[in-house]
Amino acid sequence: MRKLLIAGAIVGGLIVPAAAQTVTEYYVVRNPETKRCTIVTERPTATTTVIVGDRGYKTRTEAEGGLKTTKICTSD
Repeated sequence: MRKLLIAGAIVGGLIVPAAAQTVTEYYVVRNPETKRCTIVTERPTATTTVIVGDRGYKTRTEAEGGLKTTKICTSD
């Protein structure tokens, strides 16, 4: 019984940190007034910004690539 509890604690200790990791997505957003694009880590809900493209990017590098290839805005 003691071995079972120790094994359970070890497995639980390994699973909890893996489950706690959050997936960060990056979004290229455009301010309609300034026509400038920026990269943000949270999906914007305000109507003052527009998401460029139809998806979020998994890495900041991908988002920067998407920012460079878009033609609807200028980057900072």
